[in-house]
Amino acid sequence: MWIFANMSQFKTVYLGNLRCENVHLQSSTMIHTDAPTDNLGKGEAFSPTDLCALSLTTCIITTMGVYAQLKEFNIELIEAETRKIMQSNPRKIAKIQAEIRIKLGSNCTERNKEGLRRVVHTCPVSKSLHPDIEQDVQLVWLD
Repeated sequence: MWIFANMSQFKTVYLGNLRCENVHLQSSTMIHTDAPTDNLGKGEAFSPTDLCALSLTTCIITTMGVYAQLKEFNIELIEAETRKIMQSNPRKIAKIQAEIRIKLGSNCTERNKEGLRRVVHTCPVSKSLHPDIEQDVQLVWLD
């Protein structure tokens, strides 16, 4: 039995030339996807696999924000760089690398920091990705 609570809904329209328009129905926010240049596309927007890799990073960061709010400590800055490594035969994501740089507020304890470390492999996207996809996530603590 499927539970449809908290279900997001999207609408996708194929625009031709390997490009899609995607709308988040609740907010009307729109993003385009495009095939990458190494797969017949123009590379003028995120590819679907780019979004998959980026989803890992943004899920980790968002979950860290939720954790900080619940534990009532400040995160002054989080920024990240994400890299997707593809394999061929079959063509799929082999590895997602993310470096996440974090500056914490003075009210953050060592226990809070450990909680943030746990988020890396317990956020919903991390748990949803196929186990064959290597998740190489590095946290860098800024002063």
